[in-house]
Amino acid sequence: MSDTIVEIIGYTATLTLLLGYLPQTFHTIKTRKTDDIALGTFLFMGLGSVLFSIYGIIIHNWPMTIANGVTTVCSAIIFGIKMYNDHFKKK
Repeated sequence: MSDTIVEIIGYTATLTLLLGYLPQTFHTIKTRKTDDIALGTFLFMGLGSVLFSIYGIIIHNWPMTIANGVTTVCSAIIFGIKMYNDHFKKK
């Protein structure tokens, strides 16, 4: 497979991953509602994003690194709001 096709696939994957996370992140920031969000899901998705970011850096794959870096931040924001709502706001 040519390098150009591989790069197009990588950047397209980056874009679709970001487009998947950003709406949920913006919605959660705006509404602060996290009742229907599974804590474990965002914990493990965030951890997976961190590990894929590290892997992307190691193999010098910048689309992977960028996409997973941004999704790590998105997951951390959602996770933080979820933790606040579930454990601190109720007290």
